[in-house]
Amino acid sequence: MHPQSNYAYYRYFPFAIFMLFIGFEEIVHFAADRGLLTTNITTFYYLYPFKVLIVAYLLFRYRDKYNELDFNDLCNLPVTIAVTIAGLLAFVLWINLDMTFSLSPTPQDFNPTHLTGGWVRVFMTASRVCGAVLVVPLMEELFWRSFLIRYIIKKNIQSVPLALFTWPSFLLSVLLFGTEHNFILAGMMAGTFYNITLYKTRSIAQCVLAHAVTNLALAIYVLLTGKWYFW
Repeated sequence: MHPQSNYAYYRYFPFAIFMLFIGFEEIVHFAADRGLLTTNITTFYYLYPFKVLIVAYLLFRYRDKYNELDFNDLCNLPVTIAVTIAGLLAFVLWINLDMTFSLSPTPQDFNPTHLTGGWVRVFMTASRVCGAVLVVPLMEELFWRSFLIRYIIKKNIQSVPLALFTWPSFLLSVLLFGTEHNFILAGMMAGTFYNITLYKTRSIAQCVLAHAVTNLALAIYVLLTGKWYFW
């Protein structure tokens, strides 16, 4: 594989695997809804830990390839505090923007009360929170902010400086990030926040932090309110 292709591959492959899992779930749901398969809604819950572990493994395996990811950037406390506030603001807006539409397969709501056994609920809920806070932000920021936003500008993304702004790459990445999520307006809003974070900080690590803060706040909110449809 060409070095340029390798560079892109390490950033889109973990995301592609994650989306393949979601696509598989949707195919099974489609078959079950038409009586072609017999399955229980909780069956899909057990796929999540495997999905997260596989993606986490890939991110760990390719960790040396992500030269643009430097968590030392988080030592800049004024910037880190500002990014944290931005992540919290994105959460507040997220729960108030509830227009539902998606061009990508939409995972079913996760409701741990459907699970029997206390330890099973705890484990599955913990895996959901860990995936949303530790794995998904890293996977998505490497894909959206490091790979795609540069790929839109030029296929040879290594030749594109990180955080280079163009209107087409900004608008298209925000739109696509929105359509990846069930709540399209919330997704577009969050994509805008994370893009601006990239442009202002020139740091993928800060983008990961903003995304992780949003997801952590959302996870806490869902667990406290029982509004599982946000998951």
